[in-house]
Amino acid sequence: MEGTLFSPALEGMKHVKSEHEELMTKPFLEVCKLVLPILDKFGAAMTLVKSDISGNISRLESKYNDNPSRFNYLYSFVQAEVEIKTAKSSSSCTNGLLWLTRAMDFIVVLFHNLAQHQDWSMSQACNNSYSKTLKKWHGWLASSSFTVAIKLAPDRKKFMEVIGGNGDIYGDMEKFCTTFSPILQQIHKFLASVGLDSMKAS
Repeated sequence: MEGTLFSPALEGMKHVKSEHEELMTKPFLEVCKLVLPILDKFGAAMTLVKSDISGNISRLESKYNDNPSRFNYLYSFVQAEVEIKTAKSSSSCTNGLLWLTRAMDFIVVLFHNLAQHQDWSMSQACNNSYSKTLKKWHGWLASSSFTVAIKLAPDRKKFMEVIGGNGDIYGDMEKFCTTFSPILQQIHKFLASVGLDSMKAS
């Protein structure tokens, strides 16, 4: 494998913003999709997170495909739903974008943990990331399912070998976190500005 499993996502991030610094729908969703092959390497431990991410990407993508020019920019989904007052619905694209962003927050913190704390076990890195990101938005059921899943996390050393390919895995991980994190923060800031950043899981 040329480079690491992060290489495609790092390449994709270069195209996420327009020349006016606006987030573009399709390139953003593409980057999120490129994270899925990395999650595959966690095996059963990330099944829940992965299906959640895939579901939210599909929801946003099908809306985008209905009208690519209208939904060319990421926030246009939210603005359209705010106007017709459906943004808070659990099946809205706004809700999909919110949960997709939260799942990506979890992944960024997880890889930041793995890069920064090379002595941590995989479950330590996962649990720390979960408590910093998704936990406060999850109800008891989601939280306990997650805790059970994390116990299935692979051995750290094997995992790093699998995703490292022939590239600089820690360098790419750091780059992934430092490049993606500000994009996610920007989405949270926008959602907060329209009062939609604090919806909890149903």
